[in-house]
Amino acid sequence: MSAFQLVWLRNDLRHYNNAALVSAAQTGLPVVAVFIATPQTWQQHDMAAIKQDLIRRCVVALKQELGAVGIPLIALEAERYSDCAGILLKLAQQGAVGLYGQTEYELREQHRDQTVTQAMNGIGVPCFWFDSQCVMPPGSVRSKTGDIYKVFTPFKKTWLALLQQKGVQVLGKPQVQSSITLDITGLTAMHSGDNSSAAWPVAEQQVLDLLRSFCRERVQDYQQARDFPAIDGTSTLSPYFTIGVVSAQQAVARLQTEANTTMWQDGSGAAVWLSELIWREFYKHILVAYPQLIKHRAFQTDTEAIVWGNNEAWFGAWCEGRTGYPIVDAAMRQLNQTGWMHNRLRMITASFLVKDLQIDWRWGERYFMSKLIDGEFAANNGGWQWAASTGTDAAPYFRIFNPVTQSEKFDPKGIFLQKYLPELKGLSSKQLHWPHPLPMSVQYFRPVVDHAKARLRTLAMFKAARGESADATDEPTQLAFGSSDGL
Repeated sequence: MSAFQLVWLRNDLRHYNNAALVSAAQTGLPVVAVFIATPQTWQQHDMAAIKQDLIRRCVVALKQELGAVGIPLIALEAERYSDCAGILLKLAQQGAVGLYGQTEYELREQHRDQTVTQAMNGIGVPCFWFDSQCVMPPGSVRSKTGDIYKVFTPFKKTWLALLQQKGVQVLGKPQVQSSITLDITGLTAMHSGDNSSAAWPVAEQQVLDLLRSFCRERVQDYQQARDFPAIDGTSTLSPYFTIGVVSAQQAVARLQTEANTTMWQDGSGAAVWLSELIWREFYKHILVAYPQLIKHRAFQTDTEAIVWGNNEAWFGAWCEGRTGYPIVDAAMRQLNQTGWMHNRLRMITASFLVKDLQIDWRWGERYFMSKLIDGEFAANNGGWQWAASTGTDAAPYFRIFNPVTQSEKFDPKGIFLQKYLPELKGLSSKQLHWPHPLPMSVQYFRPVVDHAKARLRTLAMFKAARGESADATDEPTQLAFGSSDGL
């Protein structure tokens, strides 16, 4: 048997700036990459079908890209995480001298990797894990007293200081090597997806070109354009960050290359986009420091006392985009039809579910994960807990979005509304945002709740749970839903 290095790819589906791949290749031995699809576990994690399809398509594209440098990518199909150890053992026993991979932060993933490490060590194969999801790995951004930050602003300040001190390192791709073939008899080749993600490119170079184009040509307008769903004002790179086709390090390095001066200027488009990248890291750091969040616990434990209404009929109306509030319904239809939702709309719909319908934020968190092509636990959980006023550095509970004024402000001409609510076409801009009472010619839904009354119920609900009183303010001043989706 010829000796080789085995690289296990998961949420790092790229060959540029892949620390595990590059480190394995630097040993001088042939490298074999493996990817294992685990659809049953994915389903248990509420992974959207469109995200599963994107992963499969990206693996197929990466197989070709790695093949060009002599690294075979063995794409396999299993069912559950628990199947991975046995598959990797079968491959490793053919001459592997090391297993390389990227660290993952969620509890089930950590348990899976611990099981694999034990199995590999049992046959004398060491494992090398690279903590490369973040520019600043969890635990590396701390206060002067050594504490983990629970508030974003000081976290960001320290993060930026570390960036100036250390910079960001981006690796190239592995050098061309001699190829090696393994026996995969008895293993199942990865299945094809359903092609539901076909609108999204999967070639790594195409994605890097999108990053370069955004940072060079559009990031300067990001601050002004990002909140308007009818405008192509975001990078739409969040699905690729989520599965690692592009890394945080690559994004920061490209931003430095294309907008190094403006990225340090508060309020500039580059600085605001960088802030969104830092929000992503903030939520990952929080998840590692407070692993109970993976069990859908509220960060602010006193909010577990909230008695949610959890009206199932209202939840169904919210999911299907028939609440009678046009901006909410258009946003939910965008999600259901495309697998993606604009960041501003994620905040509006989340606020509406929690603070107009009084439905547990966990219901919405799970629904988003089941639909989003960029669904990622840390960002999604952080965003929902922010909107629900249950998370770290969350919006105060008495700040509640008014969906009608949000619609008027961020889709003033109703362009987005008309795209997803064709039944409202022909109405004036004013009517589009609030078409009630409905004209006889319009077939649309009656509002499920009265916002003003619902708002009062929410204030009472939170006060009853927390024993607090506060002056009611309608709109949040700091907005940060998940951040991966704000990119």
